[in-house]
Amino acid sequence: MQRLRSPRRLAPIVLALGVMSGWPGSAFGQAITRAQVEANLPALEALAQRAIAAGDVPGLAIAVVHGDETLFLKGFGRREAGKPDPVGPDTVFQIASLSKPVTSTIVAALVGDGVVDWDSRIADLDPAFRLHEPYPASQVTVRDFLNHRSGLPGLAGDDLEQIGYGRDDILRRLRLVRPSSSFRAGYSYSNFGFTEGAVAAAGPTGQSWDVVARERLFGPLGMTSTGTTYEAFLTRVDRATLHVRRDGVWTAGIRRDPDAQAPAGGVSANAHDLARWMRLVIGNGRFEGRPLVAAAALAQTHGPLTARGTNPVTGGASFYGLGWNVEYGRHGLVWGHAGAFSVGAQTLVSIHPDAKLGIALLTNAFPSGVPEGLADSFADLVFDGRIRKDWLKDWSETYGTMFGPSAAANRAAYAQPPANASASLPLSAYTGRYANAYVGDAVVAEVGDGLTLTVGPGGARTYPLRHFDRDLFLCFPDAEAPDNPSAIRFAVGSGGRAHAVTLDALNANGLGTLDRSGE
Repeated sequence: MQRLRSPRRLAPIVLALGVMSGWPGSAFGQAITRAQVEANLPALEALAQRAIAAGDVPGLAIAVVHGDETLFLKGFGRREAGKPDPVGPDTVFQIASLSKPVTSTIVAALVGDGVVDWDSRIADLDPAFRLHEPYPASQVTVRDFLNHRSGLPGLAGDDLEQIGYGRDDILRRLRLVRPSSSFRAGYSYSNFGFTEGAVAAAGPTGQSWDVVARERLFGPLGMTSTGTTYEAFLTRVDRATLHVRRDGVWTAGIRRDPDAQAPAGGVSANAHDLARWMRLVIGNGRFEGRPLVAAAALAQTHGPLTARGTNPVTGGASFYGLGWNVEYGRHGLVWGHAGAFSVGAQTLVSIHPDAKLGIALLTNAFPSGVPEGLADSFADLVFDGRIRKDWLKDWSETYGTMFGPSAAANRAAYAQPPANASASLPLSAYTGRYANAYVGDAVVAEVGDGLTLTVGPGGARTYPLRHFDRDLFLCFPDAEAPDNPSAIRFAVGSGGRAHAVTLDALNANGLGTLDRSGE
């Protein structure tokens, strides 16, 4: 249920931070040579080793490409903290929202082949899909969803994924979510809007998204360790485990199955495969002399369609294209994207198209400033010959200030019941079945001397409830933040029984109140 701004939820923030541009400087549009890149690889390696030695992340893999050549592939640290298995260039990571530019490349391949158009309407591709308002539902396109301008609120569907719903159920329920802006008038980063756009684009092939991804990109490009399903990730022996900090120590053990939003966040890959993909992107759809994706279709993904303000660390002007951040800053134009799971992954790709330089960084922990900090440092070295500032420090501090205070404030608010707290009613006043069309069924049951809440398809999630004050209870659903509470609020009528319950963690879009539906 409630997350510590999980990357499904924190993705707008992470992505706003996830490319390395900033202050205007001397390197605008500057061409660089292979020798310039190679000369700075030892410094990049030293910075990576220092980050591992400092415990900034347990494991890290880096790929650097220039033009159609891979110049650097290396792993650092451990696949799992406390175990001997090292990270190498073939270690597979869950790349979270770095999946989005990979997905937009796949859709570009479909567009180039004439299977679909960026402006194909979802109503034609997937007639069963609906948005809340009729006009957007009839007009929204693949381009709209991959640019996050449909009006669909950013968190829509993320909450349902947290309680166990699959892709089809989530996409069907999006019609119940009121828009956060007028159609095409606002930017709201939406994992499930993006997922719908990609899945609908694949529809005319008659194949699943997973098959389309494999046949249109991974296979032709030789990305032999890349997949779009959690099952595929688990088949990799050489894979990185997710980590979060607990009492200052990187701790493994939390799993993240992102299949429901696979086009938006479900890709797993290694540095070796992502290097091949970056070379394709830098080559405008060509790889090792072969045209694999139509250049005109791929170019559409990098258009700066929607302004997003400025990068809060580097100051670069930031826009969003189709699955890509597009920034203008101290080293000119940059295409990039970050990815993260709050249960333990953080990734980044950053491409300087004019210089034909790309870097991908994969880590098995969250949060840290390592991917962005290393990318910014390496860009300074290549373009300026020196690192302008301590980017690793600045990025780490930024992540700390984003996620620490809000969680701490939430914990503080519910640390102790109020001095005048009231006892609950008899627990039987709250028990029973509740439901609404968005969340589905929820059951509150009396177990021992307390209550439990069961939600999700087939009762997928069950949470013990802790009494706080009269009709307000708390649950603790975050695996990575088990001390972070979420409120459960019962509405009690004159008859002394609850007639509704509001689940704060599912109420971001006003759809978290469930009415009693019988015994």
